[in-house]
Amino acid sequence: MAPARFVAGMLLAAIGCVLSVAADNPTTPSPQPFVWQKAHATFYGGADASDTMGGACGYGNLFSEGYRTRTAALSTVLFNDGAACGQCYKLACDRKHADPLFCKPGVTVTVTATNFCPPNDVLPNDNGGWCNPPRPHFDMAQPAWEKIGVYKGGIIPVMYQRVPCVKRGGVRFIINGHEYFNLVLVSNVAAAGSIESMDVKTSDSDEWIPMARNWGANWHSLANLTGKMLSFRLTNSDGHTLVFNDVVPKGWNFGQSFASKLQF
Repeated sequence: MAPARFVAGMLLAAIGCVLSVAADNPTTPSPQPFVWQKAHATFYGGADASDTMGGACGYGNLFSEGYRTRTAALSTVLFNDGAACGQCYKLACDRKHADPLFCKPGVTVTVTATNFCPPNDVLPNDNGGWCNPPRPHFDMAQPAWEKIGVYKGGIIPVMYQRVPCVKRGGVRFIINGHEYFNLVLVSNVAAAGSIESMDVKTSDSDEWIPMARNWGANWHSLANLTGKMLSFRLTNSDGHTLVFNDVVPKGWNFGQSFASKLQF
């Protein structure tokens, strides 16, 4: 019996040791996966999506900026005053609630948020006021919408979820504005897609200057940065931070675009 008691004692000691280590080193919970949620989707912009250019995020020409026809305007509750600009969403027709004549089941499409779908208070939420709060709604570029819906349907119920954005190349910056008002458009952001905060630093200073969201994906600073070599520090909506050292060379001019080699 002694050997049995000895083995049992050793097992209890080992278990206690493991429990002690686990208590001293708690595991970090893994991030929760994005869940499927319900919404509705319409379309705009024409068969070639040419009328989707510009938009409330400020990306301008969506073709040259790499977003092409896989874009959407978000309703108020999703757009979040521009904080959602650049985020990516996977959508599928909700075949359980859609008219089967207008639904393409088993197909998904991924779009980037590039615009705002404004509310229409004159119309009821369930009859024309599709983007009224608190409705989650996607007004998609027509080519993207037609991946999951039939044109004659006009509007379909959908299931959607946030997904990581996949982009080619690094994050890009376009500087507009004038002296003492620098407006920087941040585009081509992978992973979370959206930016939570932004700072700027000149080559002749060690101080990071906070920037503020002006509109959409545009951030501004009231400091005199004209012509100076600039670095940017971005934190995305997942809390990850990247520093783009000297991404803007000395002697730059307003209206210029600068492509980095870094990506989230």
